Amino acid sequence: MRPVPEDLLAAIRSRSCAVLATHVNPDGDALGSLFGLADILRGMGRNVLCFLEDPVPRLYRFLPGSERVVTDIDQVRRFAEKAAGDILSVSLDCGDQQRLGGSGRILAAIHPFAVIDHHRGNNGFGDLAWIEPDRSSTGEMIFDLARALGREITPDCATCLYTAIVTDTGSFRYDSTSSHTFAVAGELVALGVRPDVMADRLFDNYSVGRLRLLQRVLATLELYDNNRIAVIRVTEEMLRATGATMEDTENFINLPRAVHTVQVAVFLKEKGEIVSVSLRAKGGCDVSRVAARFGGGGHRNASGFRVPGHGLDAVRDMLIPVLEKELGQSP
Repeated sequence: MRPVPEDLLAAIRSRSCAVLATHVNPDGDALGSLFGLADILRGMGRNVLCFLEDPVPRLYRFLPGSERVVTDIDQVRRFAEKAAGDILSVSLDCGDQQRLGGSGRILAAIHPFAVIDHHRGNNGFGDLAWIEPDRSSTGEMIFDLARALGREITPDCATCLYTAIVTDTGSFRYDSTSSHTFAVAGELVALGVRPDVMADRLFDNYSVGRLRLLQRVLATLELYDNNRIAVIRVTEEMLRATGATMEDTENFINLPRAVHTVQVAVFLKEKGEIVSVSLRAKGGCDVSRVAARFGGGGHRNASGFRVPGHGLDAVRDMLIPVLEKELGQSP
């Protein structure tokens, strides 16, 4: 770990307005970091606007601040114009500008444009960058940012940051989980976060449609490379038949990953003409290197990428040999 960069702290302290954004298809770390930082800045008297390309997923609508999200980029433009230069923009948990979606160019045009992230493949885009690949989550970094700014963590902020940490560590199972991660989580619990309540909201909050979808997804399980690679898939037809949404597939990939022989789990998701691929690993395989081969990125144990213009079978057939080679080179 390294200290929060002084230029980032100076930029935050010297601006009265801030636009905060995170990546498309946001997960718990993206949203927890977004709303946690928004709470910290509002506590400093700042005027804050949180932007997402799409509405907050149902699973995370309990997070304090989620009701204030803006999805209209024109509101961001008007907000920035009114600030008349007394503003900064912040990208959270986003490995590159493209992951901000179609509005990334507009967000990056608000200067200074700061990047706070923990993805190993981050190329340091932005005017200011605080990137720590060994961190468990961006949420953990936001906790340290609050301390560096001399700000207290409110109960609402604690809820957001705990969500960020617990989801991006796989409930403290991934190798990025450090003693500092546990120390931060402990402080958040001391501030009033109840792990049992959070677990109910994050992991015991299924719809009937989700359960029916899970049944169909698990029925697609395929095993390769002496049962070291597990592949599951979801199609748009499955979603229609069960009344579920793509949001309901959250954490499905952890089930094949839990098989004792499996070192890499693959989840193929059909979204129109695009196949979205999630990778989860355990052991020596670095799936961020695999994702990078296909224009994606992420972490050693959790990465992803998207492939346009190919079907699920074609993407699987391209991916399996690359994974087999990576596993062959793993310790």
